[in-house]
Amino acid sequence: MHVPLWVWFATLGGLAVLLLLDLVIVDRKPHEVTTGEAAKWVTFYIGCAILFGLGVWLFGDAHFAIEYFTGYITEYSLSVDNLFIFMVIMSSFAVPTIHQHRVLLIGILLALVMRGIFIAVGAALIAKFVWIFFVFGGFLIWTAISMVRKKDEDEEYHENAVVRWVRKFFPVTDDYHGSKSTTKIDGKRYLTPMFVVIVAIGSADLLFAVDSIPAIFGITQDPFLVFAANAFALMGLRQLYFLLGGLVDKLVYLSVGLAVILGFIGIKLVIHALHEYHAVPEWLDINNWMSLGVIVVVLAITTWASLAKSKKDAAIAAAENDADSEPNKA
Repeated sequence: MHVPLWVWFATLGGLAVLLLLDLVIVDRKPHEVTTGEAAKWVTFYIGCAILFGLGVWLFGDAHFAIEYFTGYITEYSLSVDNLFIFMVIMSSFAVPTIHQHRVLLIGILLALVMRGIFIAVGAALIAKFVWIFFVFGGFLIWTAISMVRKKDEDEEYHENAVVRWVRKFFPVTDDYHGSKSTTKIDGKRYLTPMFVVIVAIGSADLLFAVDSIPAIFGITQDPFLVFAANAFALMGLRQLYFLLGGLVDKLVYLSVGLAVILGFIGIKLVIHALHEYHAVPEWLDINNWMSLGVIVVVLAITTWASLAKSKKDAAIAAAENDADSEPNKA
């Protein structure tokens, strides 16, 4: 899809306006984001993403609109899995509740910039080397297998190399100083834990991008659509963090569903590469409608099965508690 330069600037400008709107309305006065407030903002950002897709449909082509919507759903679903590590990071750094929105806002803004670089590099590689589809596809299949193998392991946050580098070369205070990222003590400038946790969130998302960027390139190779899908998924991720809360823990089969999706896209990438080398027949093709259908069905089944299991486990736990309390009453 040919995208004029002014459309790129208009899109970036629109995203900047949304960020400023969020910053002025939500983050102007630090506070604990309520579930109702988060639900309204999630609805707003999903609505913006849908309107953008409809714009692609009307002014572009239905084919590209389906690619965008499929990529957006994929990126958003992968982002939900990332919320758990965000919660672990917030807990590890003991971030005050009233400042968590600012941490996510700045951290994800950094992540969007870094993802933009990833997308540019990926698009350049795809344009020049057809065999890169084999690499992306193989990596996604390997990632899918790894996700299934470690689905029962406990997640624990370990500071990555970027965070350790920050701590090594810059003095960091022990306590938070409001929402300040830096502060001056006895004439010396210090970083605060607020700065470190923002780096932790941004760098953690960069690691997630290693999976998500090849995945969306398996759906569309258009850099504009790849960037737009990533941007809208990340924009709505902050409020989704406050909306879902403990619900993320109940999505016990989410990693399995995402593994299926990544494996499916990996296979699609390999088939696409084989098509480029004329190694498979034309009828062996996974079109966009099929991709969208598979992703939506897998996510629906995963969510239903997860919530059903959580409800069943809660009922069993309640029954066991009742049984334990009976002897005490007697």
